[in-house]
Amino acid sequence: MRIGIAGTGKMGSVIAARLHTLGNSVTVWNRSKERAQGLIDSGIGWAATPAELAAQCDVVLSLVTNEQALDDVYLSPHGLLSGDVKGKLFIEMSTVQPAKQQALAKLAENVHAAYLECPVSGSVGPAKDGKLIGFVGGDAQHLERAKAVLEQLCRRIEFVGPHGSGATMKLAINLPLMVYWQTLSEALSLIEPLGLDPQRVIEVFSESSAGPNMLKVRGPMIAQALAGEKNDAVTVDVATMRKDVRAMLAQAQAHQRKLPLTEATLKSFDAAADSGLNAADCTKLLVWWLQAGGKA
Repeated sequence: MRIGIAGTGKMGSVIAARLHTLGNSVTVWNRSKERAQGLIDSGIGWAATPAELAAQCDVVLSLVTNEQALDDVYLSPHGLLSGDVKGKLFIEMSTVQPAKQQALAKLAENVHAAYLECPVSGSVGPAKDGKLIGFVGGDAQHLERAKAVLEQLCRRIEFVGPHGSGATMKLAINLPLMVYWQTLSEALSLIEPLGLDPQRVIEVFSESSAGPNMLKVRGPMIAQALAGEKNDAVTVDVATMRKDVRAMLAQAQAHQRKLPLTEATLKSFDAAADSGLNAADCTKLLVWWLQAGGKA
């Protein structure tokens, strides 16, 4: 099976590297070839356009930043769906609104291609180890074919319904996490006067009922940020978090639901972005809140 990866950002690069390491034939495309050069140097193939990627591969995974990027990758004159793609399988793994997945699925069907969505829970670390959780939406008849690839990336694959269901599930899974960043900031502001060691604080939180799995994964980076130690690594930036929260609110509005905590969280994230943190790692939100955002 020849596997293509459209989009070699943080997650796309890790997924491409893992599949290659496991012995698969992997080819990648990215808007900037420079971003994919490390993968190419490791022996992974390169496609000059998304159309060329689709022509060379049996299964194509796409991981891009937003809906405009999805349109560019799939629908441009040299996009994934521009050539003869009959019988190809596309697995779309970006975090976007459910309606976008439904629209792209219909367009893929029109050109006789199979299309599944599979956004995932988990970041770069779990991706490296093949321990993501995938939320598959689409036609169940294509699931077995997709599992040949997804089982190399995910410790758990959940088929949750028709197209759009995977995106809906991903937004729901991410929502408590987004809100938790804000509640953790506020909790830290309460104990700031105690002057405790940041590493000790995060360890206590992570081992208590107040500690979600996120603290076990990101705890060291959080403690480092709180201690004022320099770390330029960016796992998930504030811009991506804001984009995802806006998608959650839009989906809730479409179903006449209120998300007051989520609205408040977005307001805080927007203020952090306005202060210059839009491209910063999510851990910097906690520092910003303690130093500026949470001041009365």
